[in-house]
Amino acid sequence: MNYVIGIDIGTRTSKAVVIGDGGRVIVRHILNSGYDYSSIAIRLRDEVLRIADLDLHDISSIVATGHGSKKISFSNTRKADILCCAKGITSSCPRVRTVVDIQRTYTQVIRFDESGKIKNYAISEKCATGCGCFLEIISNVLRVGEEELGPLSMNCETPLNFSTGCAVFGESEVISRVSEGFRKEDIIGGIHKAIANKILNMLNRIGIEKECAVCGGGALNMGLIKCMEQTLDCELLIPSDPQFINALGAALMAEAN
Repeated sequence: MNYVIGIDIGTRTSKAVVIGDGGRVIVRHILNSGYDYSSIAIRLRDEVLRIADLDLHDISSIVATGHGSKKISFSNTRKADILCCAKGITSSCPRVRTVVDIQRTYTQVIRFDESGKIKNYAISEKCATGCGCFLEIISNVLRVGEEELGPLSMNCETPLNFSTGCAVFGESEVISRVSEGFRKEDIIGGIHKAIANKILNMLNRIGIEKECAVCGGGALNMGLIKCMEQTLDCELLIPSDPQFINALGAALMAEAN
């Protein structure tokens, strides 16, 4: 049997997917990235091989993607994560034509055809307010776990308005709202609304085409997803294991090599 690996080295987590013949997923595995991308890539490769009960000589191709992909010395090739995202989501959700990929350091929106060929895309500006890093900052300010943000925002009664587009000033604004006695639930609901509005602006630039899906770590935040659905006025599809979509796309590209 032919086996291939896709590895996605992100700024916070690193993911690997092993697939066999016919694109069948054998193993998914995730680790925290830390700061040494080269070491974490080797550890991720070795662990995913152990879990799959495979040796390196069983692998015909390895494709790397993500922020730290340049640090992977053992891959056969590197692919841009925008290409891997389109490939992975097309395989997971064939009806999808637009995807929002919410990563830690940026968000990208992509529109593509039925074959996964990209027709248009946009990537958020360098400021962190449109991506997962901003939620990480807010969770630290509010002293709640990031996994609590979604459930808390589901109990939002009146989402606060946040006017700033800068993460630094946004953090200061949240601190002010806390000192004024506003509920955490309403603060988080307002942050989700601000992120959803940024994503809406990006989608308006490329032209949203249904069906629309969300992937990346941000797709695990159901409070954010609910807010996005209200803002975009459409139902969003969430693939299984959305944080693995880019690694899956990389593996499928390795299979095609």
